[in-house]
Amino acid sequence: MKNMALLQKCVLFCGLRQIFSEIAIDGQAYGKGEYWMIKFNVPPCVGTEAEYIGQTIASHKICGDGPFTKQCDDWMENRFSAQKVLLTTSGTTALDMAFLLCDLQLGDEVILPSFTFSSTATAAVLAGAKLVFVDIRPDTMNIDETKIEAAITDRTRVITVMHYAGVACEMDAIMEIARRHHLLVVEDAAQGVMSAYKGRALGTIGDLGCYSFHETKNYSMGEGGALVINDPAYNERAEILREKGTNRAKFFRGQVDKYTWVDFGDSYLPSELNAAYLWAQLERADEINEDRLNTWRHYYEALQPLAAAGKVDLPVVPDGCEHNAHMFYIKCRDLEERTAFISYLKKNDIMAVFHYVPLHSAPAGLKFGRFHGEDVYTTKESERLVRLPMYYGLSEEERSAVIESVLSFWR
Repeated sequence: MKNMALLQKCVLFCGLRQIFSEIAIDGQAYGKGEYWMIKFNVPPCVGTEAEYIGQTIASHKICGDGPFTKQCDDWMENRFSAQKVLLTTSGTTALDMAFLLCDLQLGDEVILPSFTFSSTATAAVLAGAKLVFVDIRPDTMNIDETKIEAAITDRTRVITVMHYAGVACEMDAIMEIARRHHLLVVEDAAQGVMSAYKGRALGTIGDLGCYSFHETKNYSMGEGGALVINDPAYNERAEILREKGTNRAKFFRGQVDKYTWVDFGDSYLPSELNAAYLWAQLERADEINEDRLNTWRHYYEALQPLAAAGKVDLPVVPDGCEHNAHMFYIKCRDLEERTAFISYLKKNDIMAVFHYVPLHSAPAGLKFGRFHGEDVYTTKESERLVRLPMYYGLSEEERSAVIESVLSFWR
């Protein structure tokens, strides 16, 4: 009781009560005041986060692998039919672990799309690989599965896919290519939690999968992620990697009488405080998912006339793909129109953003990799794309304001 009283004082002192009451619980209070702008993103908060964090503090167990960490791991394993899931400090460190588990040697090559976040590439570089970028499909913005095979050399070891906007890559074709050439597949499913491809959860199809629970994702722990291990042969080494190179996990399971340093590793285990925050959202994962899908459907239906008139392109979700409404984007005619459009929305108190600058054109991309084939769509399509506000709790009033501003720009 004394611990809980102390927590309540901390909550009051820090103003967390006000934050928790305003951020995305009713979807309408956030940001309203003398100056109101519709935010591009509001980190999800369902209302029980403070209670679970308080329980963690009171338990005196705030480092990782406590009860909330285990609940999150178990929930994902059961919900996604995953062989093993390990919560990590970020989606980036989940990718780091994945590529380290691939046992890459200096000079080995990894094929990946250029239209992705830097973490997808950095993790492969950290493991010693050379990057080979290939073009994307203009419909889904995912890696073009028809361009992969031509990029394979005798140094290729891994194909990396990134499921953009939570819409799956063409995994049947990609897995067939990988198996035929004896390559590993790493799924960057940072945006794909609760999405599926032909009934299989994203992240569970390749050899290894990676999720992100950053504050911009559908489910958040501030900074965090998870590694999905689809081959049990990686289980033990993954635990060692995650726990600073020790067999500490086996010790806590009673499999060894003391733990020691057994291999290379790092500190990839998140705080129990972060896991407690995430658990609150996983408990209400379906509610959050449906709320976002509802906003996505409203956007799509309202903006369909613009697409029919040839003014914009809307997202494409191929047959067999079940998406999670991670984002809603539209494509303008070109870079000039996109710049004007974003500026117009800002003048109407709406925050909208473009997305990745293709990695192969970035300084680090030029240093660590090369683009195979022709850049037909990667740069052109990336310069057209703009993301509209999308988050759990976006109110009907806010959604309508966004739609009206988009329509009015093209009037």
